[in-house]
Amino acid sequence: MDRRDLYSKQTWVVMPAFNAAKTIIATYEDLPRELQDQVIVVDDSSKDETAVIAESMGLIVIRHKENRGYGGNQKTCYKTALERGAEYVVMVHPDFQYDARMASVMVEIIALGNCDVVLGNRIRTRKEAREGGMPLWKYLANRSSTLVENLILGQSIGDFHSGMRAYSRRVLETLPLEYNSDDFAFDQEFLVQAVAAGFRIGDVPVPVRYMSEASSISFQRSMTYAWGGLSVVGAFLLHRAGLRKDRRFIFRGEEDLSG
Repeated sequence: MDRRDLYSKQTWVVMPAFNAAKTIIATYEDLPRELQDQVIVVDDSSKDETAVIAESMGLIVIRHKENRGYGGNQKTCYKTALERGAEYVVMVHPDFQYDARMASVMVEIIALGNCDVVLGNRIRTRKEAREGGMPLWKYLANRSSTLVENLILGQSIGDFHSGMRAYSRRVLETLPLEYNSDDFAFDQEFLVQAVAAGFRIGDVPVPVRYMSEASSISFQRSMTYAWGGLSVVGAFLLHRAGLRKDRRFIFRGEEDLSG
């Protein structure tokens, strides 16, 4: 069996979906063919036909009766993938904003033992990001917050805010994700937790496509999200210094040692 075929059989792709009816087919078709048989869509009480379309495509669909938020959606995604035996999980936003063709490459980097977490980096150069449609204010916010978080956490991650990510099973089983936010801060909390737990994080270039059909949070929500990211970094530093215990940074197997 080809090495990549083996990885693909152990991989589940999860799509946290909300009102993605216009883009979910294109996102799915963009995935490498070897990953198209194991896709889970968690529909967060969409107002459109996202769930119906996903079911018509033969995908596994989990429907939330009530909207649980972006973070709450991901919690269901990962729980479902682990229950189905995933050794590797790739999270792709179903808004066709990311180049999903890179999913297999991301998994292989983890399977080879080089990283535990791999992110899709949308910002290889400013010119490329802007030509892909990224608003200037979003580019500047991304660059400044990523710089600050890298400096504080001792990382060299290209895009802290990517919505395309791959994880090993061990990462998902170790981090206490149930204590994370149900909103957009979930992504930031996840990465800070991964750093705190000593997991290795890398990235690959994933050109971005901004379009009218793709989801995008507002400037105000983006500022709230950015503040949430910085606040979780602060919470981690306080926890590490022993000044304030935070259950988000007490990992599986450490509970009995936490007092």
